[in-house]
Amino acid sequence: MAATDALLKPEECVMLLVDFQAGLGFGVESSSRQFLLNNAVALARTAAAFNVPVVVSTSASRVYSGPLLPALQDALPSVKAIERRNMNVWEDDTARNAVVATSRNRLIVAGFLTEACVAFSVVSALADGFDVFVVADACGGLTPASHELALRRLEQAGARLCSWIQLLLEFQRDWTRHATYEAARAIVVVNGGGYGMGLAYAREMIHPG
Repeated sequence: MAATDALLKPEECVMLLVDFQAGLGFGVESSSRQFLLNNAVALARTAAAFNVPVVVSTSASRVYSGPLLPALQDALPSVKAIERRNMNVWEDDTARNAVVATSRNRLIVAGFLTEACVAFSVVSALADGFDVFVVADACGGLTPASHELALRRLEQAGARLCSWIQLLLEFQRDWTRHATYEAARAIVVVNGGGYGMGLAYAREMIHPG
C-alpha cells in the first residue's frame, strides 16, 4: 500500500453522528460542552464541504434527550435524524442500513456519550468489518476518566482516534485543491481557534509585495 493510500479520502468515508442531544449533553463532564459543540459543528461542516454522507441518529428525543442540537441541524439542513430505541446504533436496522447503503467502508463516528452509545456502535461496526475512526474531540463522556477509558477500549478493539481538524486537513491535503479550499478555510476560520484567527489575519493583513 502506498503511504498516501492510508490517509482518509472523502470519497471513501461515511460519517455517523450519535445522539448529539441536549438531554445527554447535560451529563457531559469530560470537557467543556461549548468546546464539544464547536467541534461537532466543525465536523458536520467538514462532512458537508467534502460531500461525505452523514447518518444522524437520536434516541428518546420526545421523552428525555430532546431533538438534534440546533447548531448541528443548521450545519446539516438536509439530514433528518433517525430515531431509535437501542443504545447501540448498530442494533437499529434503519440506522445501520443507512450507513451500509452508502457502500463506504471507512466510518467516522462522534457523539454522546462516549462510554455507551458511541462505544457500543463503534465496537459493533468494527465487528462488521468497518474501518472506524473516532473523532475523540467531538465525543463527550460523563467524566474525563470514563471518556478516556472508553476511548482506550475502542483503540484496543481496532478503532483509530483523530480530531476534527486532523480530519479536515487530511481531506483537504493540499491547499491548492481549489474545489474545497474556500469551504475548508471557512470552517477553520470560524471553528479553528488560534489557527483560524491566523488564517483570517493573513488574508486581511498580509499583502505580498
